[in-house]
Amino acid sequence: MKKPITAIVLGAGHRAMVYADYSLSHPDELKIVGVADPDEYRRSMVREKFGFSEKNCFKDADELASVPKFADAIINGTMDEVHVKTSVPLLKLGYDMLLEKPFCVSKSEMKELMDVVNEHKNKVMICHVLRYSPFYLRFKEKIQNGDLGEIINIQTIENVSYHHITTSFVRGKWGNSEKCKTSMLLAKCCHDMDIMMWMMSPVRPVSVSSVGSLGQFKLENAPENSGTYCLKDCPNVDSCQYSAKKIYLDHLGSWEFYVWQELESVENPTMEQRIELLKRSPYGKCVYKCDNNVVDRQSVLINFSNGATGTHNMIGGSAAPLRVIKVTGTKGELYGEFENNVIKFTKIDPDSENFCTEERLDIEDFDVDGHGGGDDNLTKDFIRYVAGEEVSVSCTSIYDSVDGHNIIFLADESREEGGTLKAVDK
Repeated sequence: MKKPITAIVLGAGHRAMVYADYSLSHPDELKIVGVADPDEYRRSMVREKFGFSEKNCFKDADELASVPKFADAIINGTMDEVHVKTSVPLLKLGYDMLLEKPFCVSKSEMKELMDVVNEHKNKVMICHVLRYSPFYLRFKEKIQNGDLGEIINIQTIENVSYHHITTSFVRGKWGNSEKCKTSMLLAKCCHDMDIMMWMMSPVRPVSVSSVGSLGQFKLENAPENSGTYCLKDCPNVDSCQYSAKKIYLDHLGSWEFYVWQELESVENPTMEQRIELLKRSPYGKCVYKCDNNVVDRQSVLINFSNGATGTHNMIGGSAAPLRVIKVTGTKGELYGEFENNVIKFTKIDPDSENFCTEERLDIEDFDVDGHGGGDDNLTKDFIRYVAGEEVSVSCTSIYDSVDGHNIIFLADESREEGGTLKAVDK
């Protein structure tokens, strides 16, 4: 029997633990043997959960890099702005890596990381988990089979719900680009850009332009009598649709990995403890009075080398979350709604009464909570990748992820310049 791939968790947050937990149900495939995280409680939690020695617990990537390599791979779930900083010393030791997206926050970081990977020949896979969803796999299969003919246009839309955008991109970790070093497009929509590049592959983008702004969640839109903290000094706490009470207390499990992080070491925290935390926590602030500066709407237009065009629209503040994709080819078109598990294939058919035929495609094993069933599939593919086995069509090595990231950097440059056209490096 072959040995399982061994891995170390770097940054024991929600996403890294989703991948690490795969080892609990598949111990013959993956074994977690260490952790690096600045939080003592999280280090202890990971050590107890996976049963390794205290000597394999480290405060950060540098401390981990100071000892000889003792595992096959790293599961890097650190914050976006330190992905490259934490990855480089461990890649130089020869570790392979499952690296959370976005894998870098600038063109210069991209070059730095790619130079290291090229030199040390590491196997680095990026967590573009939506590629592994049965939903997007159906799109890829239809395109590869030639059912659509040559692609003429591809459209993606991401409606970011009002409670998601206010939690993550207004009150939360990704609200201020000067602090988190990522734009809204990079932090939230690099999945969508990657999906577009994947659907179009091997055809590459040649130019991009973009417009967008912060229009809703800013001080001038705050009600005249609003306070600074929802549960501390705001008379609208029971009526405002963005109230921290309504989103986080009335729906207690909502966004718990972010909102209640400070209480994660407290067993069964009381409602009083939660209320007191929200009176001083960023998650309890008025959405119009935070330090956010990322856009809450943005549109991107992409030209491809074969003449096809692509668009992506990010709409922040919608009633419900929804990803939409539509791919139009010379033989037909595919339309899909991710959260609703809907895919419709419309085929050109001049012999039919309506000049076309429609078919609804069923999707099995669909789980929205697990990125459409992609979380486990991605982890399994990474194990195969490290082991040198055949990988799936979804596999996103770092080389496959470059175009999607580069398009975002250029789109944000274009947006800042009022929509100027930017050429993509060949």
